[in-house]
Amino acid sequence: MKTLCNNKVPKVPMLVKEICQELVLSQEALKEVCDRLQEEINKGLGKESNPEATIKCFPTYVRELPNGKEKGRFLALDLGGTNFRVLLIELGDKCTMESRIYAVPQPIMIGPGDGLFDHIAECLASFIKERNLGTELLPLGFTFSFPCKQEGLTKARLARWTKGFKCEGVEGRDVVELLKKAIAKRGDVKIKICAVLNDTTGTLMSCAWKNHNCRVGLIVGTGTNACYMEKIEKVELWDGDLEEPRQDDSHEFLGVIINTEWGAFGDNGCLDFVRTEYDNTIDRESLNPGKQLFEKMISGMYMGEVARQVIVRLVAEGLLFDGKSSDILQEKGSFFTKYISEIESDEDGDFNNCYAILEELGLNNATDADCANVRHVCECVSRRAAYLAGAGVALLLNRINEESVSVAVDGSVYRFHPHFHNLMVEQVSQLIKPGIKFDLMLSEDGSGRGAALVAAVASRTSAMR
Repeated sequence: MKTLCNNKVPKVPMLVKEICQELVLSQEALKEVCDRLQEEINKGLGKESNPEATIKCFPTYVRELPNGKEKGRFLALDLGGTNFRVLLIELGDKCTMESRIYAVPQPIMIGPGDGLFDHIAECLASFIKERNLGTELLPLGFTFSFPCKQEGLTKARLARWTKGFKCEGVEGRDVVELLKKAIAKRGDVKIKICAVLNDTTGTLMSCAWKNHNCRVGLIVGTGTNACYMEKIEKVELWDGDLEEPRQDDSHEFLGVIINTEWGAFGDNGCLDFVRTEYDNTIDRESLNPGKQLFEKMISGMYMGEVARQVIVRLVAEGLLFDGKSSDILQEKGSFFTKYISEIESDEDGDFNNCYAILEELGLNNATDADCANVRHVCECVSRRAAYLAGAGVALLLNRINEESVSVAVDGSVYRFHPHFHNLMVEQVSQLIKPGIKFDLMLSEDGSGRGAALVAAVASRTSAMR
């Protein structure tokens, strides 16, 4: 274990700070981000402007929040990354869950679409048989965490793949129909798909089960997205019933949850004023150049690579490790986003995690000064991500304009980065209208429990009709 000499924390040199400066966003720049996000959301909600809008603002057809009285057994299927989960959830006074995680192998992620849905159906059938649920027709909530245009509570067409998926023959098609077809082809299980939703909607619903003032759902994990409750009259895209449902006995119409798909914010160039050379390189070398530019500045899939590129530049300029790199550090993707969380988890003046990570990267002769500089890079990258996410949340709270709102948040970056929550709170507080109170709440298993709750509310609503 290495410790600091003389207990002095090395100062970050001005040259290092100057190179990192373009990652530092001024308050004026963040206010401008809010203004531009407002403009893009309005375009997304407009009937005529939506086809050209980059933030698609898909209505989810979820119009009712949980009332806390939902009961019964439900299945949830959660696909949103390199793993997916199947869950059996029992709602009552408490929520009990059993779940199993299944891998999505790389060849399936980039192979034909039928292969993906056949794989999901096979794992779903295996889960049901293991628990002897074959005779019970259970309602299922399907969390499908990719940009979709919803055409109903159980109909969603994939707009485009993200997060490294590239399955052929799925974009533009109804993913519920594809899943039903794969299940029917097997013929060995009975499932009633009650709802398809995004993990962001699930995050909001899961929190709203116990916190009835929850109006915003946010994910900051492998990707980023947000949803919020919008008044129906502001949603020109809405093609459903304008009157129903009412929330319990109140006479207030809540509106509809809008899935913003804000990861695509900036795809039209409106964020170029805050993007850097590192962002441009990441985008150019990605699977989806020119797409999801806001996400590429914020999410866990990219933060580590932003940091690596800055570190590589500092090495090239002789400002780190005596100008000597390592083969591992030169590899794209070798500096994982979890390294940022681990390095920033070290106490001030303690570089134990940093030394361990640098050794993993083949950098065995680092000094305390090197560690201080690497930490500074990580702080700049994570602060920028948290401030941009905070600016987005502030804008949604200003749109909702209610006195007190809970924001449900989930995702690995928010969960595991030691300062992300506080940095977001700091920025939201700067940018919201005076008089609005808010809190950011970690949402417990939005994509699992949230999916079950959407299915439960859908079942309850259909039973009342």
